[in-house]
Amino acid sequence: MMHSTSLNRRGDGTADARQARSLGIATLLLLLLLASMGLSLSLGSFPTSFGRVLHSLATPQGSDIAFIVWELRLPRIVLAMLVGAALAVSGAILQGIVRNPLASPDVIGITSGAAMAAVTFLALFGAGLSIHWLPAAALSGALLSALLVFFLSWKHGIAPSRMVLVGIGLSAAMGAITTLLIVTSDDAAAMVAYVWLTGSLYAAQWQDVLGMLPWLLIAIPLCLTQARHMDAMALGDQVALGLGVNLLRSRLVLMTCSVALAGAAVAFAGGLSFVGLIAPHIAARLVGRGFARLVPTAALVGALIVLYADLLGRVAFLPKDLPAGIFVSGVGAPFFVYLLHRTRYHH
Repeated sequence: MMHSTSLNRRGDGTADARQARSLGIATLLLLLLLASMGLSLSLGSFPTSFGRVLHSLATPQGSDIAFIVWELRLPRIVLAMLVGAALAVSGAILQGIVRNPLASPDVIGITSGAAMAAVTFLALFGAGLSIHWLPAAALSGALLSALLVFFLSWKHGIAPSRMVLVGIGLSAAMGAITTLLIVTSDDAAAMVAYVWLTGSLYAAQWQDVLGMLPWLLIAIPLCLTQARHMDAMALGDQVALGLGVNLLRSRLVLMTCSVALAGAAVAFAGGLSFVGLIAPHIAARLVGRGFARLVPTAALVGALIVLYADLLGRVAFLPKDLPAGIFVSGVGAPFFVYLLHRTRYHH
């Protein structure tokens, strides 16, 4: 009995240490994110001191740079962080469900579905309908793609391996359709579609932030309610069933959260690839694979990745404003090759 009690105390101590470490890392990442926001607000085609930025934030009526800070830079920075957090959590969910380190919204086909729907909208209706309908079109495409993946991979339940194979096939098919639409569109629509597909936060407005925010406020807490089930599924389906996990229901809830987050991110920022692949791996290195610890850490890492990618796009090649997706892909593509090599080596 005394031996069992000492084991329990040791286990509780280990859990408390992990919790304290995760909280410390999350605090450091949050402080880094706030500092990065200040840096990004100060830099641009019109550089300003951090003191003037703080003055403008505190008293916008008495600042001559209030418009630059509040209307041009701040909504773009906040949207970048929200989009990065959404893509990172979506990727963490998919990697947990599929139990594959290479899984991401790009691989499953969610991003391709959103991109195809958005380019279809631009090619067919862009001149006649308001551009504000573009996020709705992209989100509809992401949901349609997810439903197709579920339907085509269903066989006495949903097997993660089938989901990956179906997602890769659908992603390739939708990518081909997207390319065809761009080639056959007029020059103006094709240029807008191309920039959007690359992933850009150019001309972000507060209404975009308000449109993106509810998806995170709903989906992230909802996916965290499945944290215990996700940790059980990581041990294998049979173990999870033995622990009383309803696999179908949990996967449906988690996939719904993943699709909503990735679809909303693509809808408001375009085709930012690799964020959902990179951020969960960095977060796992920092706090481990426990889902309740992984999700907030991945969200902060994803926010930092997109924020710095957008900052580079704004200031690295002035006066040009390059899409953030270029810089994310520049890091993400080699990282994907590294993961592929490491997975092959370990297997």
